[in-house]
Amino acid sequence: MRDEIIKELYMLDNVKSWLKEIAEVGLLIIAAAVVLELIFGSAVPFIGIGILDNITALTAQLGSEGLVGIITIGLVVWLYMRR
Repeated sequence: MRDEIIKELYMLDNVKSWLKEIAEVGLLIIAAAVVLELIFGSAVPFIGIGILDNITALTAQLGSEGLVGIITIGLVVWLYMRR
């Protein structure tokens, strides 16, 4: 019984570490896309979307929401820094 619980906890730790790594890779990809868009402009061929336009629109939308936007940004930063 105890061994099964330990296996389950170990499995959950593995899943959590995979998800953290996936999130970190996603943030690196976003950062690379922003840098490429700053260097080459909005016509980066293999990205296909305007990363800076999307980030600007998201920031404007969260800013217009007032307190809800501030809480959302704070929650995202807290989740990221908690790792």
